[in-house]
Amino acid sequence: MSLFRRFLNPKSKSDKKQESPGKAERGKYMPEVKLPTDERFMLNFKNNGGKFLYCEDDKELQEAFDNILLENDWYEKECFCLDTNLQDKFKGFNLNFTRSGSAPFFLSTCEYLVANDGSILISSNQIKECKLNDLPDNFVIISSTSQLIDTIGEGLRGIKFRNKQRIPSNITTIKNFETQKEGDFMSYGSSAKNLYLLLLEDL
Repeated sequence: MSLFRRFLNPKSKSDKKQESPGKAERGKYMPEVKLPTDERFMLNFKNNGGKFLYCEDDKELQEAFDNILLENDWYEKECFCLDTNLQDKFKGFNLNFTRSGSAPFFLSTCEYLVANDGSILISSNQIKECKLNDLPDNFVIISSTSQLIDTIGEGLRGIKFRNKQRIPSNITTIKNFETQKEGDFMSYGSSAKNLYLLLLEDL
């Protein structure tokens, strides 16, 4: 069973029994166990205020997207989207794809999902030369489990490797997903976005 499914569903009694011996053997001075990349990302992302929807296949992805539109009353509204593949993928939802920052939400992919701080790494491949403040307050990000990484440095190396001919500019991370906290001192200088992450299983 996928880690994401286990996280969303309660553990069975047999699962708990299998875990208990390991917990009992660990003393209080033992080094802390490092969580797997996917689990660290999920916990940090949720702590940052992000909304997370795991999808096993494209059908679930379409259903999750439909639920987001219904929840926010975004049907037949404008959608800021620069990705023609996404426009084609979601063309059946009566959206008016535009490049206007006044649209209710921004639909995009991303470069990577960073586990250490639960952030979303994006570049000019997704947002061209737009600043985050120029984009709508609401984001819907489509990503896959193969894009999970540990650190931002790992992500930067991956971007450089995949774009040898022309390294994208405007590389940035989003990790503040609660707009009401935008005035907090700790989030100074960052642009808060109400963000939905649709994570598609591809491993």
